[in-house]
Amino acid sequence: MVAVAGGAIALVPSPATAIVIGAIVFGAGLASILSRNQAWDVLAQICVVIGALMMAGGVIALGRGSLSAMLMVAVGLCVASIIARSSLLMAASILALGASLGARTGYWHATYALAIYEPLLTIVLFSLVALGAYQVSKRLTADYERLAIAAARTSVFMVNFGFWIGSLWGDRLLLLRTLLQSDLGAANSYTRVIVPLVFTVGWALALLAVGLWAVRANKRWTVNVVAVFAGIHFYTQWFEILGANPLSVLIGGILVLVFALGLWKFNQRLAAAVS
Repeated sequence: MVAVAGGAIALVPSPATAIVIGAIVFGAGLASILSRNQAWDVLAQICVVIGALMMAGGVIALGRGSLSAMLMVAVGLCVASIIARSSLLMAASILALGASLGARTGYWHATYALAIYEPLLTIVLFSLVALGAYQVSKRLTADYERLAIAAARTSVFMVNFGFWIGSLWGDRLLLLRTLLQSDLGAANSYTRVIVPLVFTVGWALALLAVGLWAVRANKRWTVNVVAVFAGIHFYTQWFEILGANPLSVLIGGILVLVFALGLWKFNQRLAAAVS
């Protein structure tokens, strides 16, 4: 669905055309959903998702990626996800909210990139979103609970991405200082305000705290995500400090096997307890 929407946006002559076509496709899917014709339910869901993504892409292109455009898309995708009961659209709305803080990905030849320009704000904002969505999910019916959980889980990824980038580059708090100063050039000239070590230690403590809570609460998904990002954190710092040489790679490989075996045993134990 993402590929269809992206390809269609690239082929149409203008962003406005993408918005119009997306609205038509979205409306057709929504009409089918409201008619409660179960025979066409899957097709209706596909139309709603593709239409919403096309409209979102058109709005972003028309607004040239501005803050207002990204916020409109985030809200619009959230509403569309509730209408279509689509976890994909809910996750997309969280990513659009992250993009409003400058989060983005990139690709060029054989290289993939992740950029988080406001690590601290990303961590704070999406921690609140994750916590809020999780608490709300406890009060919803099954369909809408699934959407709230999708929002919470996507936010957890954003929090970890914020910590990851912060642990490497620190944070200049550019957005906050820009809002407090009229001279953007002066704000840009500042060096980083928060050093990487703060994020490095904070990430480790956050992973430890959430991991302990998840084990006690039997939150298997959270435990596995904590384990994955703990591994990313460990090996990021491992190779940043020791570099890539035969000995560091050998010891690092042995350690990851030990971690993997421990995680495998933990999942076996949890699966046995549930059954």
